[in-house]
Amino acid sequence: MTTLLRFDVVTLFPEYFETWSRAGVCGRAVDREIISLRCWNPRDFTSDAHQTVDDRPYGGGPGMVMMAAPLAATVDAIVRDCLGAGQAVGPTVLMSPAGEPLTQSWVEQVRTELLDADYAPLQMTLICGRYEGIDQRFCDQYVDELVSVGDVVLSGGEIAAMAILDALTRRLPGVLGDEASSQEDSFMNGLLDHPHYTRPENFEGAEVPEVLLSGHHGNIAGWRREQSLLMTALHRPDLIEAAREKGLLSTEDESLLSDI
Repeated sequence: MTTLLRFDVVTLFPEYFETWSRAGVCGRAVDREIISLRCWNPRDFTSDAHQTVDDRPYGGGPGMVMMAAPLAATVDAIVRDCLGAGQAVGPTVLMSPAGEPLTQSWVEQVRTELLDADYAPLQMTLICGRYEGIDQRFCDQYVDELVSVGDVVLSGGEIAAMAILDALTRRLPGVLGDEASSQEDSFMNGLLDHPHYTRPENFEGAEVPEVLLSGHHGNIAGWRREQSLLMTALHRPDLIEAAREKGLLSTEDESLLSDI
């Protein structure tokens, strides 16, 4: 299997990514070399005995700030490693609350841009911040894009980076056993996914919807679309409006929504 995407992650805690790279479909993608993952610790690119990567903020205030120099040296090392391997250098992405929200649309756009590139494997560097923040001079000079996983404060960027790793990896050719399954996930068509059922047919008195047992593929598809619209209207009405603006809703969809 040809490696399609190389991830380089800059993190003070490489161990965060060990389980991710061994488990589930993404672990299999690593094993099959569809993707490669390497973690780079900025402490390895410091010049003092204590491997200092943070310092007090200018202007005062609580907490510590990640220093620009160790991060810059780390990214420079990634670039050298890429070029030495004949690898084109891709975008550098920083996990940040100021960034563009991580959405399936963002994933699909990045996936398309990467897979349409004229070089392989493709490459992306992910920067995981810690402490109160990162020296802005590093962000200005080395970061191409900011991405946020939501309006929430995390201890560091590792969890956010894993979300990007996972979302992109599962959309690469050859990662999923049934590639069509990812096309039916939530957000892929602008809506939430429909409910799912499996054996037994009766669970504590609750029956599987009869239409799913009918074997009538047209009726099943219609029921699933209706349920997808219902789930989205109840739980994420903002997605309904966004889908409408993008022209993703048919006349039949609008009729179902009016009934809902």
